[in-house]
Amino acid sequence: MSRSAERLRTVINHLDRSTASIRASPTSGQTFTYRPPQKLRYSFDTGMLTPEQRLLYEENGFLLIKNLVSEADIERFRQEFERICRQEVKVPGLLVMRDVVIAKSEFVPDERAVSKLQDFQENPELFRYCALPQILKYVECFTGPNIMAMHTMLINKPPDAGKKTSRHPMHQDLHYFPFRPSDHIVCAWTAMEKVNRQNGCLVVLPGTHKGTLQEHDYPDWEGGVNKMYHGVRDYDPNHPRMYVEMEKGDTVFFHPLLIHGSGMNQTQGFRKAISCHYASSDCYYIDVRGTTQENIENEVQEIAGKKYGINEVAFKDTWAFRGRLVQGERTSL
Repeated sequence: MSRSAERLRTVINHLDRSTASIRASPTSGQTFTYRPPQKLRYSFDTGMLTPEQRLLYEENGFLLIKNLVSEADIERFRQEFERICRQEVKVPGLLVMRDVVIAKSEFVPDERAVSKLQDFQENPELFRYCALPQILKYVECFTGPNIMAMHTMLINKPPDAGKKTSRHPMHQDLHYFPFRPSDHIVCAWTAMEKVNRQNGCLVVLPGTHKGTLQEHDYPDWEGGVNKMYHGVRDYDPNHPRMYVEMEKGDTVFFHPLLIHGSGMNQTQGFRKAISCHYASSDCYYIDVRGTTQENIENEVQEIAGKKYGINEVAFKDTWAFRGRLVQGERTSL
């Protein structure tokens, strides 16, 4: 371990001590009032993260882990995705999303391209991603030991058709979630191939996880916006941004308040990634009526009504129905 790492570990260990264990020693010199710093807010000391990694997440709200998911697993996920696109397998509850402009699929001729699969918790092969031990070891650092898989996606960002609809507006994931606390929620997002600025990598505003949930709505884009692609109404356009370029198998973990999005896919290929949002099962549901989240509640209820023929369904119930325990005990969610 480097000297800098040793110093960081000493600092972390000191930060994680309770204030009751800190004692002042009298000196013959000037007396200062010592106020111990707060311990790290956004991660737990499970022994998995290095001190540098914990501080990076604390300051930036995201952490990139290289080569976490094997090529063999990614290939299996890709093959299952193609089977679903060819309608060779039916998945209960699966939401298949299609780009508002693209009219041809890379797998099924004469059908619109599938831009995203959402809620694949009933597909054993794709859901296997959510329970990969190497993923959960990192997730536990942010949620604690009782872990629920709450939201699943496989994103198939299509080549942009000239209308810029392959973009995803800058947003905070917490806008979609009626459960708290936000600090015990984390997303794992794994690149299924090389991801860069050309094919629309993630772009993040580091440090914005320290703020609050902002008001979201559909952006006023000339070419149209994909369904449920809400964006932050007002954020500082001058805030430093970072483009998260990744290799196949790399995984980024990020906080649900982190403002992020993705650019256009300017290549001829489809850019794939698989992800899962996790929450501590100790989290609790909230009523979002009368808040900035009411618009997404209404939209989700409308979709649920059309999909399942249910006229009245509570927003939180749509999440409780989809959530799956992947580690520990289901205590609340």
